[in-house]
Order: sequence, then C-alpha cells, then structure tokens
Amino acid sequence: MWKYFLKRFLLIFPTLLGITFLVFLISHFAPGGPLNSEIAKIKGAGNLAGASTKQISQEEIELIKQRLHLDKPAPVAYLLWLKQIVQFDLGESRLHSRKVSDLIVEKLPVSLFFGLSGFFLTYLICIPLGIQKALKEGSRFDFISSFIIFFTYSLPVFAFAMLLLYLFASGEVFSFFPLGHEVSDFYEDLSFWGKVNDRLAHMFLPVICYVVGSFAVLTLLMKNSLLDQIAKESVRTAVSKGLSFSDSIFHHAFRNSLIPIATGFGSNLTLIFSGSLFIELVFNIDGMGLLSFEAVRERDTDLMMGLLLAQSFLGLIGKIVSDFCYILIDPRIDFE
Repeated sequence: MWKYFLKRFLLIFPTLLGITFLVFLISHFAPGGPLNSEIAKIKGAGNLAGASTKQISQEEIELIKQRLHLDKPAPVAYLLWLKQIVQFDLGESRLHSRKVSDLIVEKLPVSLFFGLSGFFLTYLICIPLGIQKALKEGSRFDFISSFIIFFTYSLPVFAFAMLLLYLFASGEVFSFFPLGHEVSDFYEDLSFWGKVNDRLAHMFLPVICYVVGSFAVLTLLMKNSLLDQIAKESVRTAVSKGLSFSDSIFHHAFRNSLIPIATGFGSNLTLIFSGSLFIELVFNIDGMGLLSFEAVRERDTDLMMGLLLAQSFLGLIGKIVSDFCYILIDPRIDFE
C-alpha cells in the first residue's frame, strides 16, 4: 500500500504544474488583466491627488509590462513565476504591497479557527443524526428531522447568514451575538475568560453557517449508506445467529457505511484552509476566502497564484487523506 501512496504524493507535483499553468494562461490572456488593473490604479491615484485624469504614456505602459512580465510570451512568464516558487518566494501582492507568504500566514489562522470548528461540529452532528434517521426510518423523528434538513439545505448560505444576523445580532429581534469580525475592538483589555467568551460569541453564528453548508448532504449520506449496509446479507446472518441487532449493526454495518463519508473528507479539508467567501463577507471575517476574492477582483497575479498553489496543494493532500481514511475504515481495501 505504501507504493500507492508514494505514487499519489509524486503525482502531486505534475498535477500542480498543470493546474497553475492553466490558470496562469487564463489570467494572462483574460480581458481586464493585471495590466489594465495596474493602469486603473495609477489613474485612480492621480485623481485622488486632485489632478485631472492622469495620462499614461506608452513608455510607462511598457515599463509596467516589463515589471509584470507581460512583455514576454505566457510560457516564458510562467517559467519565471515557477523559478520564483522553486526559490520559496511566492512574490509580492500589488494590492497589499506585502509578501504573499506573509499575507497567507496572517489570514490562514482566521480561516483555520472557523473552518476547523465547523468541520468537527459538522461530523459530530451529522454522523449520529444519520445513524438515528437510519434506525428510525419512517418514524416521526425521521420526518421532522428531514424537514429541518431540507429547509436548511434550500437556503443559500449567504441568505441563511443574513437571516441569523437579523434574528440574533441586529437588535431588531434579539441581540445575543456581535454583528461580525473575529473579536471585539476591546478584546485586548479583557481577562482570559473574557477573551474566551468574546471568541465564542463571535464564532457562534459563522460556525453555524459552516455546519449548515454540509449538514444536509452528510446526514443523508450517512443515513442512506447505513441503510444499504443494514440490508446486506451479512447483517441478517449475524442477527439470525443470535447477535443482537445493535451489535450486528456496529460490528458489520457501521464501519462500511463510513466509507462514503470519507469520500468528502478531502474537499472539506480544502474548505477549512481556503475559507468560505460568502460567510466571510457577511460576517466581516478577514480570512482566506475574502483574500482570494480580492486577489481575483484586482487581478493581483502573484497573490492569486500563491493562493491557488496553496489551496490546490491542500486539496490534493485532502484526496490522499480520504484514501487513507478508507484503509482505516476497512483494511481489506486494496488500491493496487
């Protein structure tokens, strides 16, 4: 099995090359690229200074192209960027005038804090709930929980986030939680337990939105997977030989029913690190999702490519983690 995982790890690098090269080409030739963004930025600076619309000469445009490597063919520009990456330099963000690596290190803990909280809470709720729905299929509990699940699934995440803010943070109905951000303005003046309470208050509503994003899919996947395993001959045979129904489910059905759950482990792992744009926008959370949105909007090539590289790498690692979870659940699985 170690040969399989070694192959998967070695395939990460050519896959990253393909992903980054394709996106680099698109960003290089797409309308409104980094050149137009930089020219608009210079003109905007002139307007803010009180001058009339600043005219940029062709010589200045050529200098901007040289600085952004836009005067070279796209494959050559990509190789220059790749050379920079090999030297462990993600470049500098034009938007923030800071190193891309510093921005990622600054924003990553914010997305990790909310993402990991939502990730663990999602699995802690969805797996037991899916099991109960499978064991009580057709009961009142199954119908009521299904109604709640489909209702939350039908709401877009950003609409659900705004609804939570209106109900529990705006003061129009209740004012139990703050409107947004990661911490309060007076956070540093609080005691240790005051800081803990402040963190919990700020994370409650965003984490609920993270959970709702995967709540319905994971719960129903767990329920249907367990029902499929219960219907198999091995469970009926175990019960007929005198093993209790609950023991037969735990020993013969439960572990195999977790295999489909492990399939989405990799994509959820990527979400933890990349953040959720809509949730961060609604709750004013300065994390990786908002940073990615700004990079694409402003055509900040170095920042966009740095974030793409980090998130693609984590996504590929997540797929390998999913395969490893298969083996933990059922050691009989052989990828060879």
